[in-house]
Amino acid sequence: MSTYYGTYGQKVQYLASDPTDPQLGQVWYNSTSATLKVRQEATVNAWATGGNLNNARSGVGSAGTQTAAIGVGGFTNDYSKKVESYNGTSWSNLTDFTSPLGRSGLAVVGSEPATLAWSGGDGVTYPASVFLYNGTSWTTGTNMPVGRSGAGGSGTQTSALSIGGYNDDGQPGRLNTCFLYNGSWTSTGNLNTARLSMGASAGGTQTASLAFGGEISGPPYTTAATESFNGTSWTSVNSLNTQRRSAGGAGIQTSALSFGGVNPPSTAVTATELWNGTSWTSNPTGLATARTTSGTQAGTQAAALNSSSNYPGAATEEWNTILASNKTVTVS
Repeated sequence: MSTYYGTYGQKVQYLASDPTDPQLGQVWYNSTSATLKVRQEATVNAWATGGNLNNARSGVGSAGTQTAAIGVGGFTNDYSKKVESYNGTSWSNLTDFTSPLGRSGLAVVGSEPATLAWSGGDGVTYPASVFLYNGTSWTTGTNMPVGRSGAGGSGTQTSALSIGGYNDDGQPGRLNTCFLYNGSWTSTGNLNTARLSMGASAGGTQTASLAFGGEISGPPYTTAATESFNGTSWTSVNSLNTQRRSAGGAGIQTSALSFGGVNPPSTAVTATELWNGTSWTSNPTGLATARTTSGTQAGTQAAALNSSSNYPGAATEEWNTILASNKTVTVS
């Protein structure tokens, strides 16, 4: 008869408590609980409370990773110039971005020390201005051809994609126009569905991105439509399970995350969905608090950050995928 020792070349450890860093497949006996345990593969997706923003506001544009994120602009009683960074535990104030007026609905991509932010609304116009952050200070970049608010974005500070948005200043409202940024802006393929405040695979690249949900021009004014970009044109793919606008988005084209947002007519939702490159799957556990999360968001499908909330919130939530757990071995 085969034994654990004969198969794996080691004895079952006899421990007073579970090991702090067990390896997958490791077996041990916990003498305190009198149980035999094994480290098994498992997938548990859940949101947890993070550190609050220092400056409560909605419509924060965010980028980076869960443990090195940046949040730019937003809205409280006025349009904000505030910028903060997140280290996985708490937010710290950074240099305000240089704009005559604050902004909400900025598109933001890149990392905490190398950030690109563009457009957004300032309560007066829809500026076309662009801002670059180097970890210390902000400088202005080449203006967009047409200003807009609520655009989606993906890519890096030097290689970005701007997706759709809104401009009622002599423009046709909700936009389907998209632009590539490499120090200057170039037109690229239009979205099939004109929209603003969509989720986007913010960690995607200039030539491989995903746009999902958003606000459209007619009833019910929200959509579940998802589109995939190949660097030249957009292709409609499988829709979200929950239509929404102002949702957060994270990840890449083949592994994305959608969370929160607003369902028609104006109900904030907790719904969280995962994209596997083909279709969306609803996660049983959504955000702890239903909220809008417009603006690009930070992180990956496995470790994301929601840094924007309902007016005038400061709450942050962290999303994590846990890939392993300890299991008690039972014999029947």
